[in-house]
Amino acid sequence: MTQNFDVIIIGAGVMGTSLAFHLSKRGLKPLLVEKNQVGFGATGSSSGLVRMHYDLKVESQLAWESFHYFKNWAEMVGGECGFRRTGFIHLEPAEQHHNLRANVEMQKGIGIKTEIITGADVKKLSPSFYTDDIEIAAYEPESGYADATLTANSFLTAAKKLGAVFMQDCEVIGSQISHGAVTGIRTSRGDFFAPIVINAAGAWAGKISEMFEYPIQLSTWTHDVLHIRRPANVEEHLTVIDMQRGLYFRPDTGNLTLVALTDDSRFGESPDAERHYVEKDFVERAIERVIGRVPALEQGSLHSTHVGRDSLTKDQRAIIGKAGPEGYYLVTGFSGTGFKISPAVGLCMSELIVDGEAKTIDVSGFDPKRFERGEILKGEFDYGFIWGNEPNA
Repeated sequence: MTQNFDVIIIGAGVMGTSLAFHLSKRGLKPLLVEKNQVGFGATGSSSGLVRMHYDLKVESQLAWESFHYFKNWAEMVGGECGFRRTGFIHLEPAEQHHNLRANVEMQKGIGIKTEIITGADVKKLSPSFYTDDIEIAAYEPESGYADATLTANSFLTAAKKLGAVFMQDCEVIGSQISHGAVTGIRTSRGDFFAPIVINAAGAWAGKISEMFEYPIQLSTWTHDVLHIRRPANVEEHLTVIDMQRGLYFRPDTGNLTLVALTDDSRFGESPDAERHYVEKDFVERAIERVIGRVPALEQGSLHSTHVGRDSLTKDQRAIIGKAGPEGYYLVTGFSGTGFKISPAVGLCMSELIVDGEAKTIDVSGFDPKRFERGEILKGEFDYGFIWGNEPNA
């Protein structure tokens, strides 16, 4: 096998596999390297929400472009992504209702099918919900969830059919740089060469970037998740982000409901820190909150728990673009919201690399150098940080 490639991608999560797919479609031969297995990091523990409600316009644009992939996966990629349409609502406390309405109007301008509905409307959509405290909600009738690991594997299968090469159990241990430009990587399985290297290593991206002489401000975000077995009187309900109660939840296969909290994050843990056990009081707090929204779930039972971890930036927005030596790119820092925009990010990055600019959606605002300039990304009608206070990234 030749050791020379057009592009080397580090990290086989949903971003790395999307990049491999889109770059292969453009006629390049990428090498995708992964030190563990496909979806080992944030992808494997993703809650998989597919929705388009953001307070930053470019994120809604990326989610809208990506939605077409999830909805038409077999035709656009091949294989399965596990997309299931449930309908989605986003709830904000009363002081954010002006921003909620404004963001829905912004999203309508993009072309997203969304509207403001009342608590009575929510009750009709999911009769098991407690809605007396809901004045309004942003509603997306076509949104839902998908399977992140299945998505990544489908991207990879399609990329390999187009000529991409995947190397598992391949840890990056160093960079190759000559005269200010990348020439390849050094790995536990040998040296590989390419004029372009993309760091899509998620929570490990900071360590990798130091090898390329470009330190980045990147922390980690660790969160706990549980699944509840729904009792027979609770329907397969809407997918929900409920900032009034500080949680998000969605139905899952096997009559389960996935639940996580938005204000229960742990920042700054090592990417390699143990992830087998949730915090000791998490289950009690999460169940109490979801029962507040879906009272009948009190008759359900605990099915399972798991822990996820993702990279986190100072403004809880992604890092996308050129950085460091010539030919080095970053696609990381998605701060827990990357899965649903991964198809469009791969597409836009393929345009940036092949055409010199991202034509489908302008992603220049995610410039890695914005923090050096003291800039942060913030929506016009901003809700504040999703995961609590600003981390010390």
